[in-house]
Amino acid sequence: MILPIVGYGNNVLKKEAQEITKDYPQLSELIDNMFETMYAANGVGLAAPQINLSIRLIVVDAEPFKEVYPEAEGFKQVFINPTILEYKGEIWSDFEEGCLSLPEIHEEVARPSEVVVRYFDENFVEHTEELSGIRARVFQHEYDHLQGKVFVDRLSSLRKTLLKRKLNDIANNRVRTSYRMKMNPTKKR
Repeated sequence: MILPIVGYGNNVLKKEAQEITKDYPQLSELIDNMFETMYAANGVGLAAPQINLSIRLIVVDAEPFKEVYPEAEGFKQVFINPTILEYKGEIWSDFEEGCLSLPEIHEEVARPSEVVVRYFDENFVEHTEELSGIRARVFQHEYDHLQGKVFVDRLSSLRKTLLKRKLNDIANNRVRTSYRMKMNPTKKR
């Protein structure tokens, strides 16, 4: 089932997500729905807060990047309760990120080129893995959602000021997308 994406301005995107256990209700179905939602919106990653669930769950499939970044091939994973253990490598800043929760906004974001992560897969088997290149970038972008951040939080004050109108449009439901979005509550005047 395709679920609506939560837009910038919704409080769920500002909260730190909670860990889940292997008996989380209908977890397998939720994971399937998240992949279906991500594909329908042409995304490469989706975090549970983006579908209005404040839990530590991420799905990724970076296959669309494989032409430019060969390491993206086969990078389809589920991350449950992930933790970044270490940031490594050079800072990679010449990559424009976008986000399903921030439609029509793309900005260069500086991120470490490697991370060491611990997580559980969809079968609740624990893994510790080093991710690099595009794999590290996609993971860090989605991980930010679990920490109550979106990529524009990593921009300079000046860049955020320049994006203020677009951000307000998203927060006030004045944006069109090719995918379903959950409307933000209207602000009282």
